[in-house]
Amino acid sequence: MSYSTFSHLVADKAALYRRIMATFVEAKAHFTVHLRPEDVCERSGIQPLEEVQAALAQLVHWGNLEADPDTSRVTSVEEFYRARFLYQLTRTGEAAEQALQVFDRELGRRGALQAVALDDIRMRLRSLLELSRQERPDATQTQLLLRDLTHVFSDLAENARAFMSGLSRTLELRGDDQEALIAYKERLIGYIERFIGDLVTSSAEIAGCIRALDQAETGERPIAPLLRLAVERELEDLAPDLSGSVDPETARGAERTRVAAHWEGHWEGLKTWFLDRPQRRSQASLLRAQARRSISQMLEAVQRLNERRLGRSDRSADFRALARWFLECADDDQAHRLWRAAFGLGPARHLGVDAETLAEWRANPVPPNQSWRDAPPLRISPRLRATGSYQKRGALPRLQRRDRERAFLAQQVSREASELRAARAALATGETLRLSELGQLEPNAFSLLLQLLGDALGSATDPDRSIATTTRDGSLQIEMQPLGPETEAAIHTTAGTLTGRDYQLRITELGAPP
Repeated sequence: MSYSTFSHLVADKAALYRRIMATFVEAKAHFTVHLRPEDVCERSGIQPLEEVQAALAQLVHWGNLEADPDTSRVTSVEEFYRARFLYQLTRTGEAAEQALQVFDRELGRRGALQAVALDDIRMRLRSLLELSRQERPDATQTQLLLRDLTHVFSDLAENARAFMSGLSRTLELRGDDQEALIAYKERLIGYIERFIGDLVTSSAEIAGCIRALDQAETGERPIAPLLRLAVERELEDLAPDLSGSVDPETARGAERTRVAAHWEGHWEGLKTWFLDRPQRRSQASLLRAQARRSISQMLEAVQRLNERRLGRSDRSADFRALARWFLECADDDQAHRLWRAAFGLGPARHLGVDAETLAEWRANPVPPNQSWRDAPPLRISPRLRATGSYQKRGALPRLQRRDRERAFLAQQVSREASELRAARAALATGETLRLSELGQLEPNAFSLLLQLLGDALGSATDPDRSIATTTRDGSLQIEMQPLGPETEAAIHTTAGTLTGRDYQLRITELGAPP
């Protein structure tokens, strides 16, 4: 296979060749197959004609274009023998242009979380389920539904992948622009929350339809006859083998196997996306968790921005503060201690400088201009000089087994996780009730409630307005409605009683924390 059709991309006149090829692609989109050099000049605006003719000849040489003699305007023998050509795209040239269009489109793809695609998938699965219950389902309708389902599902998966992969880069680019980040945060969180809500509501019905089509109570799966209908209808357009080297029945059997594997693979991909399996979560669940994490990342970026704005802390500010501390030092000893504390620099260990050495230096200072030969010596341990270490070398200590400690930590983590699940189950009921109606709470439930109240009240802009927010991991939603300044709620725990303004409270479980 030759890839010379891509040679024009790295040639000296690559821009000229790209304009000419784009002209042929646009002409074919308008059902114009052949173009003369004059037509190329008129459509592309490239001049002079001689340059266009030379470029067309080079593109023919690379295999992008095909040249046919143009005899339609010949009026004399001299004109007949003059080289005139009609140009059209070759099969390889058109394939190369399509590949370049896909390349450009994918580079510019922004991605999206398509809630509408979820509705389309749900509607087509419903229609397939109805067809599977018919005694003789229509083959044309079956293939069209399966083809549309494959197209919509592929578009949903690819756009979701592109959106989530580009989201982190977008957050990094907007991280230093406060106004842009705040405005982007509001739109992004609302956009993701709407998609998560649609994904939660649609995934259950989609998964139910897939199970109904894939699980057979008796006999084969309900989806199997529909897939066979799609395979047989696609095989109706199979072209015969002109070479005659392969038996027609053998070729048809091989093609049937390939097409059947193609449709079965699409169906398995749809199942993997929406159905959980043992020890492996569905792609829809992973997308939901990743979307929630993106909300947490956005909130953390806003928090870092607020911390940077409220209390500026950077390298230049740190060095200025350190310079003030040096100016406030009473003597050189304090300055030296501050230097060692700030930069972690100390004397060389092999010199053996201790308190006695420092006292000796203070009693008998050595001038900086005195030669090292006349200065008092520094005494070094003979073992350090011989072996490079103060301590005597010996056998390495035996490794200790930490199985008991690891088991204890595992039990502690498991106990804390179960206590957290119990606290979430006690609070995240989805029911609306007043804070004063909570009654006695266990310590873990009370600690979780304090954290939720802190997140909700911290995001409030007006104490008399309702509050709706989510936790940082996106797993819990808190809705609070103030009742009145004169109302009071008391929550009793073993550690004491918490009193404050009464609210109508609703805590909803959005999903397991990632």
